[in-house]
This record gives sequence, C-alpha cells and structure tokens, in this order.
Amino acid sequence: MPIGKTELVQQVAEQAGLNKSQAQRAVEAVLDTISSELQKGNEVRLTGFGNFRVTNTAARTGRNPRTGETINIAAGKRPAFSPGSRLKQAVSGAEQQGG
Repeated sequence: MPIGKTELVQQVAEQAGLNKSQAQRAVEAVLDTISSELQKGNEVRLTGFGNFRVTNTAARTGRNPRTGETINIAAGKRPAFSPGSRLKQAVSGAEQQGG
C-alpha cells in the first residue's frame, strides 16, 4: 500500500523527533533541492540509497492509442532514479521475509 506525503512527513517527524511542521519543511526542502538540482542538469547521489539524474530521450515515432495514427514524439528529458546497494538490500530482504 503506497504512502503519501502526509504519511511520509508523519514518519519523518516520529523518527527524527521533530514536530509535524518541522518535518514538513524538511521533507519539502529535500524534494525541492532534488528537483532544483535535476533542473540544472546535476545528479543527486545519496550513498546507499540511490542516484537521481536526468536522462535524455531520443525523438521517436509512436502511435496514437485512440486512432492508431502514427505520430512523432519529440526528444526530451526525464528524471530517473537508480537504487543504491543498501536500498536494494533492504527491499530484497523485506521480500524474502514477507514472501
């Protein structure tokens, strides 16, 4: 079951010993900083957790799903995330114990 920003803020508050407004500002600051750095074309590396970066997509031909018409899709940029070793290990360990 996914958690939203509200639940994330609550968990950060509890784990860091902050009140909700402090945790809200901390979470917003982290997300804003990651977004800002990606907009500048920079990579954000969080050792063990993962890397956020911008990838370039090539121009390509696609198909309109409604009409089946061929369309040209312009080249662009999109955010990407690569999980780090500790995150991979935490997830795979959780899967092994839960499944």
